[in-house]
Amino acid sequence: MFDGYDSCSEDTSSSSSSEESEEEVAPLPSSLPIIKNNGQVYTYPDGKSGMATCEMCGMVGVRDAFYSKTKRFCSVSCSRSYSSNSKKASILARLQGKPPTKKAKVLQKQPLVAKLAAYAQYQATLQNQAKTKAGNTAVSMEGFSWGNYINSNSFIAAPVTCFKHAPMGTCWGDISENVRVEVPNTDCSLPTKVFWIAGIIKLAGYNALLRYEGFENDSALDFWCNICGSDIHPVGWCAASGKPLVPPRTIQHKYTNWKAFLVKRLTGAKTLPPDFSQKVSESMQYPFKPCMRVEVVDKRHLCRTRVAVVESVIGGRLRLVYEESEDRTDDFWCHMHSPLIHHIGWSRSIGHRFKRSDITKKQDGHFDTPPHLFAKVKEVDQSGEWFKEGMKLEAIDPLNLSTICVATIRKVTQNFLLNGLTTSGKLAPLQHQ
Repeated sequence: MFDGYDSCSEDTSSSSSSEESEEEVAPLPSSLPIIKNNGQVYTYPDGKSGMATCEMCGMVGVRDAFYSKTKRFCSVSCSRSYSSNSKKASILARLQGKPPTKKAKVLQKQPLVAKLAAYAQYQATLQNQAKTKAGNTAVSMEGFSWGNYINSNSFIAAPVTCFKHAPMGTCWGDISENVRVEVPNTDCSLPTKVFWIAGIIKLAGYNALLRYEGFENDSALDFWCNICGSDIHPVGWCAASGKPLVPPRTIQHKYTNWKAFLVKRLTGAKTLPPDFSQKVSESMQYPFKPCMRVEVVDKRHLCRTRVAVVESVIGGRLRLVYEESEDRTDDFWCHMHSPLIHHIGWSRSIGHRFKRSDITKKQDGHFDTPPHLFAKVKEVDQSGEWFKEGMKLEAIDPLNLSTICVATIRKVTQNFLLNGLTTSGKLAPLQHQ
């Protein structure tokens, strides 16, 4: 295991807006209210509910979930904060896309649709300004550092084992503090790449805080790295690969016999499994590939689906671009096991609402995703009581995810499996009270 140790000294070297007319299933009656805002469409089957905008913070949500009888605020704190005329003028001016001023007068209330449109336009302007600024500057933005965040606040990160759907989620149990690994030695000026042994001090997801062997309680050269990276190896890898183990320059003269030191420190210590890199590689293999076509929920009309194309796959999450998006910006992110995505033809087979695409034939390179790649719905015993239209229940408000509302089942569809013997139910859609 220690044959790779080299005691050489460093001193020797140096879209769309016309959606209602394109559905396979008949659209909702024209008497029902439809609120349109910046291309987004929301419908309310009960003919009573509507959206509301908090006059303090500008948050948009279902009116029934808002505070007080007037439904003007999203919470008690916003209601209390909305006290002076200057604040009223400032918030209403912001909703209209105007910068607030000290001399601003109280503006007259505008209809909900006008407020939503103004606020959306204001947000779009900010995004365009940010894109323009980013395009005119060559200064690179530093990404968020989990290591600095965890260390500076003494936080504890949720372990990878809590996320069974994530890569390595089911085989992360061997990774813990005090596990030893072989990593590149960055405290070295040799012309060739050399390695040294380090121990895990702290874990934060896939990231680990490492300390080189020999530094004891000295954290001067501690560093964060991704344990799944290609430069992280189990102890003994250098000996098997013919790579040299060289102690860091800072502590190079601390011990005269480094091989004896390593034998003493590593006896009884844990390291990575021999097949760890293979497990990492296998966990990063996903059945979904770019250019696959799927049916996914329409984010502008949640009670129907649309055709989308897989643009990229990252950690099991899919970036889906709606097929009619010419500039490839109308996208939707979800996990590959999400119940929001289905194979092509799923909506038609169960009678679910579906937005027919304007594209008459598949684009070159696009192909339908095989049905067997989608997560199967668990079989449910329907011999007894089962969901029926008109039943009441509690459901998460899809337009205000922090709220749970009383809902009414408007329709129950049946998803028949290929053998035609077993069925599984799906609720769609829910009418909020």
